[in-house]
Amino acid sequence: MTDRLPIPGARSVTASLDSDSASRAVVACPPHPQMGGDRRDSRLLAVSDGLAEIGCACLRFDYGPWDDGRGEQADARNALAWTRDNFERVGLFGYSFGGAVAIHAAAELCATAHDDTPDAVSVLAPAATLSGSSTAAAVPDIDRPLQVLYGERDDTVDAKPIADCAREHGHAVEALPADHFFVGQQSGVAESVVAFFDAAMSA
Repeated sequence: MTDRLPIPGARSVTASLDSDSASRAVVACPPHPQMGGDRRDSRLLAVSDGLAEIGCACLRFDYGPWDDGRGEQADARNALAWTRDNFERVGLFGYSFGGAVAIHAAAELCATAHDDTPDAVSVLAPAATLSGSSTAAAVPDIDRPLQVLYGERDDTVDAKPIADCAREHGHAVEALPADHFFVGQQSGVAESVVAFFDAAMSA
């Protein structure tokens, strides 16, 4: 594991790379940095541990200075660019605010057919908006496999419109009997996310 890996770009972004011997890697976007979210979030760590079990690396990163979601999307794109340069297959995961960052970043890359477009995207309880833009409205631009997981008792974010839009476009959606924090269910969440990436990023 590399614990303090600088990600090239205009903003100061530091990442941790877990299980760097793999040919596949998933970039993990943390929750809201102004609410304590960082790359050591327990949900990101659970997913990273699960990915290691299938021989898939995980790049968990911290956002640069707060920029109301715009700079944070750039951070995700820069993390994807670094990962794409170093791995054959690349996925993108995000939780809460990070879920919205992941969807918006992936949608932009897909819409422009960019080389750094992730091969698959999974989000957990994604925020409804980012920088004033609807997250659900970005879903149709994603032309890669997408998984949306959300808690049925979540009163922190309203992820259901995102899940409904994803379902309408043929993507994988799973409702879990949980609130926004998935206390006691993190291993189950990780199993679902890892199984999705394992299937979506198989050669």
